[in-house]
Amino acid sequence: MSEEWKIYTKKGDKGETSLIGGTRVSKSHIRIEAYGTVDELNSFVGWLRDLLMDEHQRSILLKIQNCLFLLESHLAWDPGTIAGHIPEFDDNEVVVLEHEIDEMEKKLPPLSNFIIPGGHQTNSLCHVCRTVSRRAERIIIALNNEQQVPDFILRYINRLSDYFFVLARTISHDQSAEEIVWKAK
Repeated sequence: MSEEWKIYTKKGDKGETSLIGGTRVSKSHIRIEAYGTVDELNSFVGWLRDLLMDEHQRSILLKIQNCLFLLESHLAWDPGTIAGHIPEFDDNEVVVLEHEIDEMEKKLPPLSNFIIPGGHQTNSLCHVCRTVSRRAERIIIALNNEQQVPDFILRYINRLSDYFFVLARTISHDQSAEEIVWKAK
């Protein structure tokens, strides 16, 4: 990086920010809400990664964090402008998540009920990541109703919430924590 980044620019003091491409929009714009929620998710994933001891899980979470930054850049780009180069997303990243889910599920008892989040702090944080991922997905779908969002974003964020659910179950299993089954009255 040749020029130093300044943390504050004062350009957003009136409630607007710039998309990649230069378009100024309100900080409450749905596109800002979409990539802001993905950014929030990325922060929770970092916290989760810091709590895990398993090196494989930690490496997958770091890979996920890198993918989330890439998704954020695609969401922050105004498709109505010609922007600088945004790295392409490798669709194989969805396959990586599916593979991880399949491998974890091989070691888990079959699921026949809804699971109540909890039982271990790390498990609970996985569920926070899962629910923030679902919220991001809902916002991205709403954005897609206004302006087309690349399909890979929808596929990845959908699969990611599934990954966090199975990771929560795996952590419960590995920690011998109780998996609390929801029982309807």
